[in-house]
Formats: sequence, structure tokens, C-alpha cells
Amino acid sequence: MGSPDQESREARVRLPQLRLDELLAELQARLDAARGTRDRVHSLLEAVLSVGRELELEQALYSIVEAAAVLVDAEYAALGVITSDGKALSAFHTVGVSEEQIAEIGPFPQGHGILGELIRHPEPLRLAKISQHPASYGFPAHHPPMNSFLGVPIRVREQVFGNLYLTEKRGGAQFDEEDESVLSTLAVAAGVAIDNARLYEESRLRERWLLANAEVTHSLMSGGARTDVLALIAERAGEITGSALAAVALPMEDTGSLVVEIAVGLDSEVHQGLVLSMDHSLMGLAFSGAAPVTSADVGNDGRISPEPPRFGGLGPAAAVPIGTGEAGVRGVVLLARETGRQPFTATETRTLQDFAAQAAVAMELADRRRDAEEIAVLQDRDRIARDLHDLAIQRLFATGMTLQSAGRFIEHEEAAERVVRAVDDLDETIKIIRSTIFGLRARDGGAGTGLRARVVRAAGEAAPVLGFAPSVRMEGLVDTDVPRETADHVIAVLSEALTNIARHARADRADVALVTDGREVRLTVTDNGVGIPAEGRRSGLLNMGERAQQLGGEVNWTTPAGGGTTLEWRVPVTGE
Repeated sequence: MGSPDQESREARVRLPQLRLDELLAELQARLDAARGTRDRVHSLLEAVLSVGRELELEQALYSIVEAAAVLVDAEYAALGVITSDGKALSAFHTVGVSEEQIAEIGPFPQGHGILGELIRHPEPLRLAKISQHPASYGFPAHHPPMNSFLGVPIRVREQVFGNLYLTEKRGGAQFDEEDESVLSTLAVAAGVAIDNARLYEESRLRERWLLANAEVTHSLMSGGARTDVLALIAERAGEITGSALAAVALPMEDTGSLVVEIAVGLDSEVHQGLVLSMDHSLMGLAFSGAAPVTSADVGNDGRISPEPPRFGGLGPAAAVPIGTGEAGVRGVVLLARETGRQPFTATETRTLQDFAAQAAVAMELADRRRDAEEIAVLQDRDRIARDLHDLAIQRLFATGMTLQSAGRFIEHEEAAERVVRAVDDLDETIKIIRSTIFGLRARDGGAGTGLRARVVRAAGEAAPVLGFAPSVRMEGLVDTDVPRETADHVIAVLSEALTNIARHARADRADVALVTDGREVRLTVTDNGVGIPAEGRRSGLLNMGERAQQLGGEVNWTTPAGGGTTLEWRVPVTGE
């Protein structure tokens, strides 16, 4: 055992050593913290650069979520896009949850609970335990357990675009102020990246619409068939807007109805040729109002007649007039997306309206060019008729008079007869030329009432007796290919069929379909009534059969066990 002085000296030696160890440990800790801060700053910069490089909006959103999870070391991350009204979530992008888990959990959240808290109050929110917050009301079945939470809003041009949600910091730790600061910085960069991606997407979309307009205009001005041009309008509009169905309807003269001329996409055959009312269809409302009409769920919209069923599997829809109220609406474009897809935004509808307006201008120019060409043809016909009258007829008449006068001096009987016959031939030639002149100068007095309009009128006239309006669908060149006599028989058979339904069928639905392929015309009338009884009278059916036989056709009908009747009347329209 040493002396007191020796012990004192040893204690003084140990104390500086302890202070030095503490200082070195503190220095090491600060160096580690600085290194960690440096690494985190580098990670943040890399994340900002990675996010900023993305030009595709969907990919940019996914990159933001991935970067957020890495920066704050979170097990789960999500980015919720807020709806235009700022009240709910319209899209949800996640990291950390598998596709199988998502399928088990069910639909993505709409913005309630903690997620809704951040929507209502767009400020950073940090929680040690989600379940302890007053706005929390639990998770759905199969949802992974989550406790710690950090959320920050993403702003794009001073508007809240969406929110970043981070949960379950790895290692059981809590999100701290530094995590919140880092995530808030990323949110600022994300807002810029989202804005850039939106602008890029909008520019590409404008380019696609411009190309579509140019294509439609070129087709019209190069003399493309109307059906081909309408199909082009429907196809391009459907492709650009990501629609499952695209259709174009045009007004029917003197009927107050629209007929679907072109339909492409999902169940297009159900829409093709369908006759629509102005009051109970999305296309009719857009046409009569000369303004776009949208629907969040076209299959369950109270403004639209459910008969015939035609919107299975479809949800959001938009109908846009082709043309304006001042210049006149030429038709309507209908676009519908699959159920569950995003509704048509105001921007999309406005862009579609601009496209339809440009198409209407192109159609107007094409019509004016055709009118000018027709006027030129008519003027040329007038000139030819005038020349024939003033020159050819006068010369023929003078020649005839000369021959007639010369005939009196011909003594040879056979020669005299030949001269008389020549004069008669000249008279006949003059009559033919006069008839030709009349034909050249004749003007069409109007196309008259075609079979399409007569069918729609007959169906409309039967509605009060039936108690409901039958649906009407027509395909093919009905007005052009079906001769007048055959058209009269079609109307007679249709009227007889609808009258029979009203008298005997006790039905609440009837469908009329008139189709021609240029070789035959087929009229099909279907109802959901009680059917044709085996012992019932068949005078009406016999009349229909006789009409078909007169034209070389046939009539058939079926009555399924479940009820209802399908009548098919078909006759050829050519001499084949």
C-alpha cells in the first residue's frame, strides 16, 4: 500500500485519461452523426435527381414512393393522389405490400381515418402509434399491422396534389424530426417532378390530338367516305382517351332521333345502328343541349334509358357534340371507360370537345367543297343543255326542213320515201335531245322520306298503344339498297308485328332490328311477352308470310319456353 501522495498522483493521472476517453467517444459519435448526415444528404440528393428524371407521371409517382421509403427507412410507403374536389383519394401507389396482399385487403382506401386527417389538414403528421390518434378507426382484414406513422403533403403549384404516407420505421424505432425534414424536402422535389411529368404528358396528349385532327381532315378533304371518316373519329378519340367503347351518332331527318352510325370497342355490335331518343340517352342530351354531358356510371344513370341493355362492364362516360350551337351540331361522339376507371375530367372533356369541333369544321369544309363541285357540274350541265338547244336542235330542225322541202322535187318513189324516213328520224332525234336537255336541267326535289325515318316513325306511332317505346336498331344502307316497293312491305310488316305485340303479347319490352347487306333485307322484332299460343289465330302472320313470298323471301318466328317471341322477316333486295 502506497503513501497518500502517491495515491493522489495516480488519481490525477486517471482523471485526465477518463476525460480524454469521453472526449474521444463524443468526437467519434459526432463523426458518425456527421457521416450519417452526409450519407443521408447524398441519399436525398440522389432521390431528388432520380425523381426529377422521370417524365412519365405514373413512373414518377412510383419513384417518389420508393425514394421516400428508403430515405426514412420505412417498411411501408404509399402516395395517395387527391381528387379534384380535394375531399378523397382517386389513386393509391404503394411500396412494401405485395399484389397478393392488396388483393386480400380489397379496394384501395378512399381517404378516411388517418389518411383523411392529412387531406383535411395538409401539414406534416408524425405519430408513435396510429391507433392512439382520434381519427384512427382500425385497419381492414388482412392488412399488415402498422404503428409508427409519418405523413407529408405534396404540393404542385400551391395546390395539394396528394400525400406521402410512411409507416413502420425499421428496427422498431420512431420517426423523428430529421425524418420529417427529409421527407418534406423530398415532397417539394416530388411536386416539381409531378408538375414536369404533367406538362410533358399534356404536351404529348396535345400532339396526339393534333395528329388525329390532321388525319381526319386529310381523310375528309381527300374525298373519304363518310362512314370511314366517322370510324376514324371514333377510333382515334377512343385510343387517346383510353376508352373501351367509342361511338358516333348522327341525327335522322324529320324524326327527332339519333342513329348510331359507328361503334367500335366493347359490345360495339349492340350499339351499331341503334336509334336513340333525344331525352333518354347521353348522346341525345349532348346533341340537344349542344354541350358535353358526362356520367360517372353510364350503366346506372337515371337520365339514360336502360333499354336495350348496352353498357355492361362500362362506367365513366362522356358525350360531346360534333360542332357548336351556332354553326349547328352535326352529330355526337360517345366515349365510355370500363367500370372502375377514372371519370372524364373537365380538361379531358374540353380537349375532346375541341377535337370534335375541329372535326366539324373539316366536315363543313368538305361539304362546301362538294357543294362547289356539284354547282360546277350543274353549271356545266346547263351549258351543255343550252348548247344542245341553241345549236344542235336548231341545226337538226333546219336540216329536217331542208330535206322536207327537197323531198317535193324527188320523183323517184323509193328515194322520196327514204327522205321522209330521214325527216322522221330527225324528229325523233330532236325529241330525244329535248328529253336529255330536260334531264340535264332537272333538279332533285329532295331525297324524300327514307326507310330509316319511316321505321322510326312507325315505332314511335306504336308506342302509345304498346305502353312503352320499342328500341330500334338499323344497319347497312337501308335507304339506298332497299327498293321503294320492298320498303313499303317492311313498314307494313313492322306495323303488323307491333300491333300484335300490343294486342296479345302483354310485353313491356320490344326490340326492332332492320339490317341489309345489299343482297337481302332482314326485319327482326322481339318481345318479352307471353309468346304465341299454339291454338291462337295466325292471320297477321299469314299476311306477313304472303308479303315475303311475293318478294321471294320468308318469315319465321320462335317462342322460347321462357316466354317472348322473335319474328324474322327477310326478303332479297337484288335480282340474284
